Amino acid sequence: MQRLAEAKGAVELLLADCYVRRDQVALIAFRDETAELLLAPTRSLVRAKKALAALPGGGATPMAAALNLTRDIVERASKQGTTTQYILLTDGAANVALDGTRNREAGTRDALTAAQRLAVQPVSGLVIDTAQRPQSRARDLADTLRGTYIALPKADAHTLNRTIRAVSG
Repeated sequence: MQRLAEAKGAVELLLADCYVRRDQVALIAFRDETAELLLAPTRSLVRAKKALAALPGGGATPMAAALNLTRDIVERASKQGTTTQYILLTDGAANVALDGTRNREAGTRDALTAAQRLAVQPVSGLVIDTAQRPQSRARDLADTLRGTYIALPKADAHTLNRTIRAVSG
């Protein structure tokens, strides 16, 4: 929970930057069997902070569902001429398949397929590894996404915010 709090702190700093630049922010939660759009793209810093504060952690990880929902948002934004980025807070353990069944092998396979589809979109991304002891799975996911990887245990909120800013260019 401490690692999630650090990640949320970094995202809050990013939200303040987004507010200054008048960027839109969306928030997706993924746990148990599904991914859910908690906050549609908005410029409301207050709504974004409330949604972030309520973001739960732990539980099963339907990574493929989250990546597919992210891709849907990216595709809609691209049609509107909007440049998008995403930040994925995860330990990289995909253990829920797209059909909702809890199966690590199928979940990982579905997640990597979804990551490949997202990787071809005009989007940059950052994978923040929230695992207590980072392993290769979040780094492998970042590589498949063609995104940037950072391990949370090596970074506090300010370090994460600097990394996010660098990715944001």
